[in-house]
Amino acid sequence: MDGLDWNAALAALAWQVDLGATEAILDAPVNRYELGDAQPVPKAAAAAVAATAAPDPVAAADPVEEARRAAAAAPTLEALREAMAAYDHCDLKRGARNTVFSDGHPAARLMLIGEAPGREEDAAGRPFVGRAGQLLDRMFAAIGLSRTSPDAETALYITNVMPWRPPQNRDPSAEEVAMMTPFLARHVELAAPDLIVVTGNTACAALLGRTGITRLRGRWAEAWGRPVMPMCHPAYLLRNPEAKREAWADLLEVKARLTR
Repeated sequence: MDGLDWNAALAALAWQVDLGATEAILDAPVNRYELGDAQPVPKAAAAAVAATAAPDPVAAADPVEEARRAAAAAPTLEALREAMAAYDHCDLKRGARNTVFSDGHPAARLMLIGEAPGREEDAAGRPFVGRAGQLLDRMFAAIGLSRTSPDAETALYITNVMPWRPPQNRDPSAEEVAMMTPFLARHVELAAPDLIVVTGNTACAALLGRTGITRLRGRWAEAWGRPVMPMCHPAYLLRNPEAKREAWADLLEVKARLTR
């Protein structure tokens, strides 16, 4: 690109990645009509080539089983962060700027689990830092909890099901959620909160095996041996302000559970 300095070129590339581009444009155009004249490889020959080719260990491995082994081997939260950053089976990692692990006090009694990072979270490397995160902070401040509190009794610990941003903020696929759920289960085990709040359908699917957040919200459930309160995602509340009244009722339920 003539006339672009380094910073402008980088910004243009980042914009294309945000739009979901996964391949660079080739130096020379490809005539797809000419490719149609190529003779297909006979099935027998193709099978022989496949049989003699060296197997790809990443492709051959079971991604979920690999995640289980990596998560189980992590003795601390920092080790779990490193294991997640090293996990190469989830394609979302290739388009993300950062592995978004957590924010807040790890010893907090309440752990909040969201869905996936957005653009601002991907850039900052922290969950819930955009408009939805600002609303979330105000919501929990109303019941005396904060991600910046040094006191575990009044602190909040935050993470997501997915540590990497999906292109164009699409919903994570069932396969992507399945890959990362073992890491999330280990995260909960190591943080050992008294209770969990899940926001949105992706988090409900990972912990409860169910979706339909507007039906599930406000009703206590259980996952991994801990009480779970499903709540509408703050981004949903920004789009539907009338739902904030129900969210306040859910917060009061959480506060009551913490004070028992």
